[in-house]
Amino acid sequence: MRTLLGAGAFGDIVRRVQTQLSGSGYDTHGVDGQYGGNTTRAVTAFQTAQGLASTGTLDDNTWTPLMNAPLPTVSERALQLTASIEGHGYTLAQGNFDGAWLTWGIIGFTMKSGEIQKIILEVNDQSPQSVIDAFKDQAPTILSIMRDTSANQIAWAQQHTLTNGGLDQPLKSMFAAFGYDPVVQAVQLAHVRADYIQPAIATAKQYGLKSELGLALCFDCHVQNGGIHAAAEIKSNSYPGIPEAELLKIIATAVANAANPRWQADVLARKTMIATGAGAVHGMNYNLINWGLDLNYPATELA
Repeated sequence: MRTLLGAGAFGDIVRRVQTQLSGSGYDTHGVDGQYGGNTTRAVTAFQTAQGLASTGTLDDNTWTPLMNAPLPTVSERALQLTASIEGHGYTLAQGNFDGAWLTWGIIGFTMKSGEIQKIILEVNDQSPQSVIDAFKDQAPTILSIMRDTSANQIAWAQQHTLTNGGLDQPLKSMFAAFGYDPVVQAVQLAHVRADYIQPAIATAKQYGLKSELGLALCFDCHVQNGGIHAAAEIKSNSYPGIPEAELLKIIATAVANAANPRWQADVLARKTMIATGAGAVHGMNYNLINWGLDLNYPATELA
């Protein structure tokens, strides 16, 4: 048995588990995406009823009879972790608090990068009603802005940004409603796979990484840092046959050293936590075994 989810994990996979437990008669006292005491007790009750080891952690033996679905991939687990660190889900939208114009979605897609525009216009091509349902009478304006010049997009985003960097209402709630739409979530995931997961797999293979932690680290680097841009430092501090645990720490340090000095401490803490499988980021303690990410298990995507 290996742990897929345990105490302290949170995010979309946890939310799916809570939904299934509650629907099967095992009360998690709400579906909040937090693997806490109530979810632990519900999992324990399910395991006991199924004649499984009553650990309260969701292992691979428990997942199949509970979820009736394939195990979540390493990429899905890495996405859940990075999304939690970023503080994002499918629905959260923020204003121009950091120079990105508008930030929204599972990994914090931005208008500055053009990602939000692509997603909204793609959804409009696939399911125009999804745009209308979420943005209502503002839908024509939203679509027009998504096709507009960069200067007008910046001005529009700033116009709707609050003094604390948040997004004003009703736009914030409209983006939340848009993010709840299954079509929109599917489009978000397609962009995550194409623009972040596949590049992360290529990067992991470039450095000879094999483990779940290795893929999770590379994915987080692509989301937060645009990839790993420290090849020279990594090469100078490693050697042929270096254990992956040691190499991951070297990569974490090199990525932090290459980051904007303003954010280096944050990047180092975040990357070191993933590289070692445990640590504190933004005041929260992480034990990545409880997130289904383990140095001792190979990532199937890297085979």
